[in-house]
Amino acid sequence: MARKMKSLEQSPKNMQGLSGQKSISYFDLCMFPHVHLPVGFNMPKFEKYNGHRDPVAHLKRYCNQLRGAGRKKELLMAYFRESLTGIASEWYIDQEITHWHVWDDMARDFVRQFQYNVDIAPDRNTLFNLKKKTTESFHEYAVKRHEQTARVKPPIDEVEMVTIFLQAQEADYFQNMMAVVGKQFAEAIKIGEMIENGLKTGRILSRAAFKATSQAA
Repeated sequence: MARKMKSLEQSPKNMQGLSGQKSISYFDLCMFPHVHLPVGFNMPKFEKYNGHRDPVAHLKRYCNQLRGAGRKKELLMAYFRESLTGIASEWYIDQEITHWHVWDDMARDFVRQFQYNVDIAPDRNTLFNLKKKTTESFHEYAVKRHEQTARVKPPIDEVEMVTIFLQAQEADYFQNMMAVVGKQFAEAIKIGEMIENGLKTGRILSRAAFKATSQAA
């Protein structure tokens, strides 16, 4: 009886997915079933790509992390998914890999898929117009701006980054942040957080509060 059950478990019919959907056999689930890690190979901890940055930059990081496997292009292809997350990982899983004969085929498709991130990269005008939302803290806003700034081409240096950051602030922050001119961006964030706390506690009077007080008088 046990032998009969084992035979059923391994039969092709029973390797079909639930409700007769896709096969769940190892060779159908694994995109590169014949590729094996070399003896003694240690898988690096990849920086994950989520589909929202420059795809070429990610390929460079990935190849550098697996440069020891550079002569085995099939290894690069097989473990590329380990460096992906979110929509990028979903894209990879959905691919029909039979047309990926070499690394360049896969890399080219990957870049084409996520090239829009470069095409819609923010510029200096975008940064000027990126305002703080009422639902986000100053720290969240500043980090988001820094991430957007890092995508601007050509790159913005620290001085210009802080200057644009200051000019994009609403009046309550702008008038209290003049001291950040010439300072590092991290220091500008700290000063902004202090102003945010001051506005919340009433130690710094906002323009709206000042106007209301003046009208009441």
